[in-house]
Amino acid sequence: MLTERGDTVTENALLAAARNDGVTVIRNASPNYMVQDLCFFLTKLGVDIDGIGTTTLVVRGVQDINVDVDYAPSEDPIEAMSLLAAAIVTSSQITIRRVPIEFLEIELALLEEMGFSYDLTPEYLAGNGRTRLVDLTTHPSALHAPIDKIHPMPFPGLNIDNLPFFAVIAAAAEGQTMIHDWVYENRAIYLTELTKLGASVTLLDPHRVLVEGPTRWRAAELMCPPALRPAVVILLAMMASKGTSVLRNVYVINRGYEDLAERLNALGAHIETFRDI
Repeated sequence: MLTERGDTVTENALLAAARNDGVTVIRNASPNYMVQDLCFFLTKLGVDIDGIGTTTLVVRGVQDINVDVDYAPSEDPIEAMSLLAAAIVTSSQITIRRVPIEFLEIELALLEEMGFSYDLTPEYLAGNGRTRLVDLTTHPSALHAPIDKIHPMPFPGLNIDNLPFFAVIAAAAEGQTMIHDWVYENRAIYLTELTKLGASVTLLDPHRVLVEGPTRWRAAELMCPPALRPAVVILLAMMASKGTSVLRNVYVINRGYEDLAERLNALGAHIETFRDI
């Protein structure tokens, strides 16, 4: 029994159980996307796992694993949400391909409540043969604040890594939105950096911010926050700001995304990257 439902702790327990020649039951397991992908990979190695996608995993391990397999991890739903937020804050129509829809359904339901319009293609399978994918086309939409606060929950709830993107989305929406980041200590503080770009973000306590929109974004020069997702949120807000913005010390973004600036430029952004001297 895991005392807290976490992704990494579930993966560690899975890896240990995979080499245990017996039956291991993991209760209160995380069923999040990275855990499911690890389960799919282990099954290809000969480990028998029941309950994939649920909070109880039954693992029948093997003493020795010595097999060559070909496996493709599924696409990243957090990266898909990053591009989705980029489209919303810049009022753009783009198509995001290969979106793992199972892990964005709550986020999309919340965005629909806020007035967001989009289209989905029929589902198809990822390279791992299990994860359901779609292509998602965004449409410029007039957004309004949601009825309730926005807060994360363990899967299948709203993903904690996607929560910061709702700060910049809420800043583009009409009305007041409370965002409650109860998981990470002090991460919500970094979202107040959006005020330097014209947003109205009030820190209520170390875990809650009140965002009021819509925002007339303006250019600014900022230092990149040390947290990955808030850093990307600042970059997205700069894309919507009139004028030229400068974001320094972007290592934190580069460690979490591959060629993000180049891919955003391919969508019509104008981002130049320099090495600080």
